Amino acid sequence: MSEDITQDRSGFAARARIDTTKPHSARFWNYFVGGKDHYEVDREIGDQIKGIFPGLVDVAHTSRRFLGRAVRYLAGEQGVRQFLDVGTGLPTADNTHEVAQRVAPDSRIVYVDNDPIVLAHANALLTSAPEGRTAYLDADLYDPEAVLRAAAGTLDLSRPVALVILNTLGHVADYEQARDLVRRLMAGLPPGSHLVISDSTATSEGMIAASEAYNSSGAVPYHVRGVDEIAGFFDGLELVEPGVVRVPEWRPDGDVDGAAPVDAYGGVGRKP
Repeated sequence: MSEDITQDRSGFAARARIDTTKPHSARFWNYFVGGKDHYEVDREIGDQIKGIFPGLVDVAHTSRRFLGRAVRYLAGEQGVRQFLDVGTGLPTADNTHEVAQRVAPDSRIVYVDNDPIVLAHANALLTSAPEGRTAYLDADLYDPEAVLRAAAGTLDLSRPVALVILNTLGHVADYEQARDLVRRLMAGLPPGSHLVISDSTATSEGMIAASEAYNSSGAVPYHVRGVDEIAGFFDGLELVEPGVVRVPEWRPDGDVDGAAPVDAYGGVGRKP
C-alpha cells in the first residue's frame, strides 16, 4: 500500500469503501464482544462459529480484558505514557486510551489501522483527557517505517512507547514475515519500550475448526498459531512475568475469567 498516511475524522469516504457482502474480522469480533457495529453477514458466520466452537466468544472477551490489565500495568507500574495500538479494531468499551488515561491522564495514544470500517468510527477513538492526546492513523502494518514516521507526529519516539498488537498478527499468513514486522516496529522504539501481543492459538481442535470455517467464509483469513510461535514475537525482549500464557492467566487482578482453557495466548515484553 501507499506510504500516504492520513487522519480522517469524518469517515464519509471510508464508509464508501465498506463491503457488506462478506464477513469482516473487525465486525465479527465486535459481534462477539457485544458491540453494535456489524451486519447480517457477520452475525451469520458468528453464529455458525459459535455452533462449531462456543469458546471463541470467551477468547474475544478475555482478550479484551487482557488488554485492560496490560495497559494498567504499563501506565501504573512502569510509568509508560505513550501507546501505539496497531490493528485497533472497532471501538468498544475500555479502549486503550480510556484505560491508560484513567491511570495517567497525560498519556498519549496513537491508533493505527488501514480498515475502512475502523476509519469510519475513528471519532470514537479520538476523545482524550485534556492533559493527554489521541490520534488515529489510516496506515498499514506492512509498512512499519511509515507507521513510525506518522506516529512521531503525536508520540515522542525518543521516550518509551508501548506497542500494542492484539488479535492482528494472525492475519499475516507468513510467520516469519509477521515476526519481521514486529521487529521493525520495535526497532524504531527506544529502550524501555514494551511490546504487548495476544492472538488466538491452535491449542484445541475446536479453535482450529473455527478458524477453518472463518477462513472459508470469504473474509480475510486469520491463521491460528502455536504457543511457541506467539512466544517468538518476543525474541530479544525481556518477558514480564508470568511470560507468554493464556490471556486470563496474565496478571489477574480480580478481573477473574472462567477456569476453562482459552485458546488465546499473550504476553508483555520490555526492550532492554
